Amino acid sequence: MSLRINDIAPDFTAETTQGTIEFHNWIGDGWAVLFSHPKNFTPVCTTELGTMAGLEGEFTKRGVKIVGISVDPVESHGKWKDDIRTATGYDVDYPLIGDKDLNVAKLYDMLPASAGSSSEGRTPADNATVRSVYVIGPDKKIKLILTYPMTTGRNFNEILRAIDSIQLTSKHQVATPANWQQGDDVIITAGVSNEDALARFGSFDTVLPYLRKTKQPSA
Repeated sequence: MSLRINDIAPDFTAETTQGTIEFHNWIGDGWAVLFSHPKNFTPVCTTELGTMAGLEGEFTKRGVKIVGISVDPVESHGKWKDDIRTATGYDVDYPLIGDKDLNVAKLYDMLPASAGSSSEGRTPADNATVRSVYVIGPDKKIKLILTYPMTTGRNFNEILRAIDSIQLTSKHQVATPANWQQGDDVIITAGVSNEDALARFGSFDTVLPYLRKTKQPSA
């Protein structure tokens, strides 16, 4: 199975550092970010988990829950959390999924079926493709997928920026241009006529016949 944007995020039941969760029920009526790691006690991932802990309040402001997953047992997550605190100064208070049977990694197409059924004996290189981020909406559909190489730490401020765009454009018939930040002008989508654009947004600038910009709508 190959996952794409607008697919329903596969549901699953898994053990976490905060007990058993049923993923769709855990998401509830809000948004979620699921981000994966190839193995515990790896250097780049250690910095990533701490960075996410430091940004958890920003995700909460946006109605977004965060959950990490590592292809290792839950029992080892507690020890890793101590290392994360030492390295970054942040406590990981969000749940970390243990995926020692590789079930979730396979369900999300991060590992092939031939990967076996145990994380035991597998190296980070064996699990190199378990380095993905999924943004999931209240409708349980995947809104964004990013996959990084093991040597490149993820930019979670970019993920926040993308969520701001996704949430804004889900409410209004607009799109966001390259490098858009909160408060910047937005693009009026093609399905909105000039007359409707004036009624909705008050004014707009026509840069090209197919590129019209206007002020960011209020939430």
